[in-house]
Amino acid sequence: MSETKQDVQPVKSGAAGAAKFVGWDSRKYNYYQPKGRKATHYEDMTLDVQPDPKRYLLQDWIISFGDGTPTYSEKWTEARSSNWHAFRSIDEEWERTHYQRQSTIVGMISQAIENARRSGAAQRFDKTWVKVLEKHLGAYKHAEFGLGTALMHAQRYGYTQMINTTILTNASYKLRFSQDLTLYLGDIGLDIEGFDAEIGKTQWLEDPIWQPTRKLIETIGGATDYLFEAMVGELFRSGFFMQAAAAQNDFLTPTVVSSAEGDYQRNLANTMELLHILVSDAEHGAHNKGVFNAWLHRYVDLAVTAAKNLQPIWSLPKTKVASFEDAYAAATNRVRTIAQQLGLTVPASIAA
Repeated sequence: MSETKQDVQPVKSGAAGAAKFVGWDSRKYNYYQPKGRKATHYEDMTLDVQPDPKRYLLQDWIISFGDGTPTYSEKWTEARSSNWHAFRSIDEEWERTHYQRQSTIVGMISQAIENARRSGAAQRFDKTWVKVLEKHLGAYKHAEFGLGTALMHAQRYGYTQMINTTILTNASYKLRFSQDLTLYLGDIGLDIEGFDAEIGKTQWLEDPIWQPTRKLIETIGGATDYLFEAMVGELFRSGFFMQAAAAQNDFLTPTVVSSAEGDYQRNLANTMELLHILVSDAEHGAHNKGVFNAWLHRYVDLAVTAAKNLQPIWSLPKTKVASFEDAYAAATNRVRTIAQQLGLTVPASIAA
């Protein structure tokens, strides 16, 4: 006997999308396991913002691409994880705190530049150093911009909101620093006769010193894995400008560049946290180490070539207080330490 219309029970709309999970009927928002004893505001704002069929949904992804790929896919990366949701960023950055931090940094830099211009600081810069700022700090801003756009693309492939947010804030810091340098060079150029704030682009496109770095950045822009810090970025920012500027009567440039060094430390801590989770994964750890070793060896050689090609810049200032050898040794030591902490193989090109 066929079913009558009265025999068919309608499916409640809530049942179509909500599974019963630990804490599903609680009013205390304990649907996830916090990292610490108590849930933080960051966790409340970022965990499970996008739904996941593996956690709280009965149905599969309700939206997919034309080829059937779901809205978020674990196949978008070669890395594997037993639980992508285990990651928490070290700096616990989310939308509100990110805007606050960016605003504070921009305000600090703007005030420093305003005070320096009021006192005529740029006019006291060593003339040879001015050319270094024009050409080489002006060129380096393009590297930071390239990294920022690459990270913007990469964040879309994160499987969780926590990972997406961390990568996107990293991208935002890179783009902000590139803009900081553009505005900074334009501002001090108003006080230095003949200052060319546009020559940095020409250096980036044509100067042989910068072409290996440009090749590395353009390779990164078309790739899904890469290495730039600390072999090139930290080497140039911390190992040159932060060290050499004061001896050229320039106390302003280190203030601008120091913001990027702070960004890098936070982003490095977040990256190390994620990679440590992945290499320690009981099920996929060995696979992930193989993937990360391949990435490391693929890009270290490009980064080493880029770094060594920048060496002539260290000889340009009239007063030489920074050594390329010391900066390069610090950069290679940083990469070796990172590799060792993750249980990865140190590439031969930077092995001690």
